[in-house]
Amino acid sequence: MVTYLDHAATAPLRPEAAAAVLDQLARPGGNPTGAHALARASRQVVDEARDVVADCLGCRPSEVVFTSGGTEADNLAVKGTVAAGGGTAVCSAIEHHAVLHPVAALGGRTAPVLPDGTVDLEGLADVLQRAPAPVALVSVMLVSNETGMIQPLAAVADVVARHAPEAVLHTDAVQAVPWLDAAATAPAGLVSVSAHKLGGPQGVGALVVREGASLRPQLLGGGQERERRSGTHNVAGIAGFAAALAATVADRGATVARVAALRDRLADGLLAAVPGSRETGRRDGKVAGSCHLLFDRVDSEALLVLLDRQGVCASAASSCASGALEPSHVLAAMGVAREEARGSLRLSLGATTTGSDVDHALAVIPPAVDRLRQRDPLLPRPVVAVGAS
Repeated sequence: MVTYLDHAATAPLRPEAAAAVLDQLARPGGNPTGAHALARASRQVVDEARDVVADCLGCRPSEVVFTSGGTEADNLAVKGTVAAGGGTAVCSAIEHHAVLHPVAALGGRTAPVLPDGTVDLEGLADVLQRAPAPVALVSVMLVSNETGMIQPLAAVADVVARHAPEAVLHTDAVQAVPWLDAAATAPAGLVSVSAHKLGGPQGVGALVVREGASLRPQLLGGGQERERRSGTHNVAGIAGFAAALAATVADRGATVARVAALRDRLADGLLAAVPGSRETGRRDGKVAGSCHLLFDRVDSEALLVLLDRQGVCASAASSCASGALEPSHVLAAMGVAREEARGSLRLSLGATTTGSDVDHALAVIPPAVDRLRQRDPLLPRPVVAVGAS
């Protein structure tokens, strides 16, 4: 049995998306920028998909810029905005590296977050006021890809309006779209989304560029996407993206309610079964599919190996660099101690998650944690009361 609890990394392809992709691949395709019949047919597919994406994201079709995914959309938002008007970029300290790295490369600044993983509004205001140059862009993700915490985007927009009124607000909504209504992104002038996080194909996404936001293209060539992103359109991928997004929006309400109940059962079960465990952030401030836990005296990389052997697919909020386990930058920004951060586990649920998946995870994870604690002589042993069995 394989239990997939890594939807935040990539979601299984939805049947609707697979059908749309295969339909396009089976047709004789033309380049959408051409003038002949096959080219016009491909252009129609892209235009119809753009209409669907715009409707689902609450924007105009002309504001949708198709990209190769969330990373390109984030880079285009950050680099393109600064290139268009100069100034500096500011982002929260818990952003995805697709935002953090461009901001750092441009000499930008990061704003602190609170212990629950939400942006510190007073800290953000201070960063904006102390910026060495006029702030051109502020980027705060709508939902953390690690902890699942929902950011107060409307309040962020108010802070930006007061302290950097010329700046455009960008939000990486890659993890938000499966769970939140399009209205949640309304305060942002730039919105990044990715198809494969919601059951679409990998390698396609979009940047919403609302009226009033200007950016300089980072890919030059044929001038596609209203000269905002050159490159031949991925027609099949775009069709699959639109199909997946439409299906996600159509059943979002029922999915959120069902998955939230499964998440709660999973989190409560693990917290009860594993001593020395705790949940990050506030569960009532997270999206339905997020279960992020910290286990004392456990190496999360070792835990993932054991879980994988027993058919549980999950991820850790840490990465192995140069042979040394480094804590997640998100957890570090939240003030989580290094040793505690080493035992993080991200279990992310989605539209395909079932009760059987939760049962399997609850049966596998507690003994795996116990096994790791018992076999490592360098880890302190739990205290067992005299006479305990």
